[in-house]
Parts: sequence; C-alpha cells; structure tokens
Amino acid sequence: MQHDEKRHTSRRTFLGVLAGSTAAFSMASIASPLSAGAKAVNEHMETSPDDPEAWMKKVNGKHRVVFDVTRPNDMLPFAWPRIFLVTNEQTGTPEKENSVVVVLRHDGIPYALKDEMWAKYKLGEFFKADDMMTKAPAVRNPFWQPKAGDFKVPGIGNVAIGINELQQSGVQFLACNMALTVYSAVMAEKMNMKAEDVKKDWTAGLIPGIQVVPSGVWALGRAQEKGCGYVFAG
Repeated sequence: MQHDEKRHTSRRTFLGVLAGSTAAFSMASIASPLSAGAKAVNEHMETSPDDPEAWMKKVNGKHRVVFDVTRPNDMLPFAWPRIFLVTNEQTGTPEKENSVVVVLRHDGIPYALKDEMWAKYKLGEFFKADDMMTKAPAVRNPFWQPKAGDFKVPGIGNVAIGINELQQSGVQFLACNMALTVYSAVMAEKMNMKAEDVKKDWTAGLIPGIQVVPSGVWALGRAQEKGCGYVFAG
C-alpha cells in the first residue's frame, strides 16, 4: 500500500506540473498546458542535432521488443532486456539479430543520467530509488557502469545488466524529453534554481548513447509501429 501511495503521489506531481505550471516550461505567457508542452519539446528538438527517429533505423532485428520504464523497479527494467537477449540466443537467434529498445520516461528518467547528476541533485531520494548495494537512496546511477558482481540472480549468478553492458549488446536506450523538462523544472523550484539551467545540466549529464526523444509515449508508439512487442517494465 505504501509503495502504491508513493507511486500515485509521484504521478500526481508530474501531471500537476505538466497541466498547470507554466513555470515548469519557463513560459511567461498564459499558454494552454498542451501548447506549453509542445513548445518545450519543439525548443529542444530545434537545438538538438539528433534526428528524433534515428534510433528507428536500427530496429530491424528478427525479434523486436520495447520495454516501457516508468519508475524505479529494482533491477527488473534492466534484467528483462538481458533475459530477452539470452533466451532468444538459447532458441537460435544471436543477440545482435534482435532489436531491443528501452524507453526511460516518467519516474524512470533518472536512469538516463550519469552518477554526477544523481549525487548533485539527490535523485535517489527524489525518485525513491534505492541503491541495491547500500539499501539507501542511491547517490549514483546503480545501472551505469556497475562493478562486477553488483547484480546476481539465484540459480544464474552474475548478470550483465548495466546500461553500458546492454548497449554493448545492441540495446537502445531512449530518454523522454517531456520528463526531462518537467522534472528538471520541479527540481529547479525545489533547489531555488532556474529551470533552464537545471534542464541544461541534466541534458549535458545524459549517459553517452542515450537518445532524447520528444516524449516516451511518442517513442513507444513509434517502436510498436516498427513491429516491437510491448513490455511494461515498471
């Protein structure tokens, strides 16, 4: 019950800011919530050198799946992509012949950020994400360049589920720009900083190889249009 309560509270925070706060998008005008969100995304895409659909060109494997990561869920959002690859290999399809996409959105957005961002903004405390090693709110991204032996599964042993390890196996990670925009603004207000400064800091603090997309739901839709099966990962 307590976990569900935290989850609902976090969701209300996100939707409340998205729907009602022009400050979250650094806007002075009295714009509608939807046009405010669209403007924030468009501003990012106009200054980003990335093609928002570049990742889709790599979704051409024999077996295709997209994992929807909306919140911290222990190791499951990162274990499941590895399990998908391992079990496909066991059944005759090498990992490089599969297409795996992981969409980090909503409360899952901190996993797109480097350790420095977790420490500076206390993201483990903010997003209720514990470090499985310390059992305390994480001050690092537990899934970015983990140490050997950090993650073990009974009956299997050590598992390579770090984001960098999954990227080496061809897994693509996408980060929701809408979540980056909203939550960086919430953090800015919390820390008495400028929203645009925190957004810029978070964008610079993204893990290499993670592509920012207009929104997580946009990416989920595109992935399914490319034939990816949908898996809710938390």
